[in-house]
Amino acid sequence: MSREKRSFAQEVCVKSAGKAMQKTGMLWPGCRVAVAVSGGVDSFVLLQSLKIRQGIVPFHFEIMAIHLNPGFDAQSHAALPPWLAAHGIAGHIEMTPYGPEAHSAKNLRRSACFRCSWLRRKRLFELCAQYGATHLALGHNADDLVQTFFMNLCRNGRVDGMSMNEPFFGGGLRLIRPLLLVEKKYILKAARQWNLPVWANACPSAGKTARSSMGETLEHLYGVTKDARRCIFNGLTRWQLEKGCMAAQPQQDDAAREDEGPDTAAD
Repeated sequence: MSREKRSFAQEVCVKSAGKAMQKTGMLWPGCRVAVAVSGGVDSFVLLQSLKIRQGIVPFHFEIMAIHLNPGFDAQSHAALPPWLAAHGIAGHIEMTPYGPEAHSAKNLRRSACFRCSWLRRKRLFELCAQYGATHLALGHNADDLVQTFFMNLCRNGRVDGMSMNEPFFGGGLRLIRPLLLVEKKYILKAARQWNLPVWANACPSAGKTARSSMGETLEHLYGVTKDARRCIFNGLTRWQLEKGCMAAQPQQDDAAREDEGPDTAAD
């Protein structure tokens, strides 16, 4: 594969994903990665970055896209199938009633966002099992990490973030977030420069969630000092990366004992 000329924002996305993959031992030869594609910039840039990383890492791994239309607009994902076909990426696209159901009177106990997210996550796990995926990749970024950290602290009294590489079902599936080191501003620029066919979120709760409220609150915190934003981002991403490295170390040591072949970590 000839190396394309990439912009600074695109390089940040691709190289930061590579750093997260290599440091936390995310992938291994022959693994199958299902990418949850919502249609927004984060998941699309993740898919594009993983496609590029396929040509960089020293081993073969597979990727496929999974899109669960939440049910507000049956045509919103129309641009996705031709894009996947043009890039040689397999895909599963499915219409669901999750969004309207979560916003209906049937959902009395939880918020609409919680219910819709829970249904989508459950279905994603089912599809990963159906397709034999070893990994489920989500497009969360560094801004999401910061918002989640402060939401956990302020709403639940927990010091917790978002894992880059987390085992589920006894290690049968790994939930990974390769873009967790990347700030949203670079993802937005890269998506425009790659001309990715993202579409608007048709959910009536978009922009009115607890996460979006926390994002607004954090803007005030970033104004406390000149370097507040940079220090918060650097501190939390470094902390989460170090946790991922520590979690990956036993697995890497075991693999080294079982197979003394060439190094297979993603670069």
